[in-house]
Amino acid sequence: MIDLAPNLLRDVDTSDSADLWTVSGAAALTGRPSGPPLAGPVGAAPSMRALAAQLRLLSAGLGCEVHVDGPSLLVERASITGHRRQGTISCGGASRLVRASDGWLAVSLARDEDLASVPAWLEVDVDTDDVVAVERMIATAIAERTVAEVVERASLLGIPCGALREVRHGSIPAVALGAAEPLTNLEGLVVLDLSSLWAGPLCGRLLAAAGATVIKVESSTRPDGARRGPQAFFDLMNAGKESVLLDLSSRNGQWQLAEMVGTADVVIEASRPRALQQMGIDARAFPGRVWLSITAYGHDQPTRVGFGDDAAVAGGLVAWDEQGPVFAADAAADPITGLFGAVAVLDRLVAGERWFVDLSLAHAAALVSNT
Repeated sequence: MIDLAPNLLRDVDTSDSADLWTVSGAAALTGRPSGPPLAGPVGAAPSMRALAAQLRLLSAGLGCEVHVDGPSLLVERASITGHRRQGTISCGGASRLVRASDGWLAVSLARDEDLASVPAWLEVDVDTDDVVAVERMIATAIAERTVAEVVERASLLGIPCGALREVRHGSIPAVALGAAEPLTNLEGLVVLDLSSLWAGPLCGRLLAAAGATVIKVESSTRPDGARRGPQAFFDLMNAGKESVLLDLSSRNGQWQLAEMVGTADVVIEASRPRALQQMGIDARAFPGRVWLSITAYGHDQPTRVGFGDDAAVAGGLVAWDEQGPVFAADAAADPITGLFGAVAVLDRLVAGERWFVDLSLAHAAALVSNT
């Protein structure tokens, strides 16, 4: 196993970090609603610029140079939705930073099941239909508990929750699966995009721009959650891709997916490992070139759930003022991971051999936070 991070994140110049954060629009999304815009971690915007430079270099060598403004990827969703900074509430409104007895943590209650799990999570009796009561109870109950206790119970219940800077040293583990010749061109390369929401689809979009044939696969019974948001954002993330709809609740649909996986060169997925295993798909037996697995915390914590905002906090990607931490930009771990993913796939295609790449939102955030 090797760590791809040092190979992917090179030549990070932080001398103009504050200016880059501001010009990209990320500062406008960072800070308290009644306060001034704040600077993010010193390495965040420069790291995105450095990754974009790596993407350009690798894609040029493969025949189709991709130009992208790395720092501006941090604000792509907000430019469509109109999200604004809300301090300890995420720009999208689903996540909040909360102080425990010994530190800070972030929790996301974006799904109905997350909200419904609050009473069991905090061992309290609260009407989950009363948003004000839930918010008050979360702040009160968590203040009396340790970070570790709150995060552990959230993990057991599948609630996205991360302790501030719990991932201090990010990495991108990659395991060689077998022999393959290095690529010099992406013509005819087939990428199967099984992911949803932001990070994986962004990775697929960048690979499509580099000349790969990218096929987005959705379940007819559980389509991409991004479809519940603005159509313009879904279209932006999936531009240039072909589209296939499968009934993955049926044996025939699962067979069709397995057939597609078996003939693909690259797979992008963001599922819990057991989800694909239950359909008879084993990533480590993938015959193609690169399997990119995007999770919240990596395959050493396969059952933990996380989204862009709470995972960013877990990786230390926050801003600070005299009152404490606030969210930095909008679900920043998502676009950071998406850009890392595209660079990682191209890097491994050029290197040769077949690879399983374990890319996590929290580790990607930590890598740019600590640069």
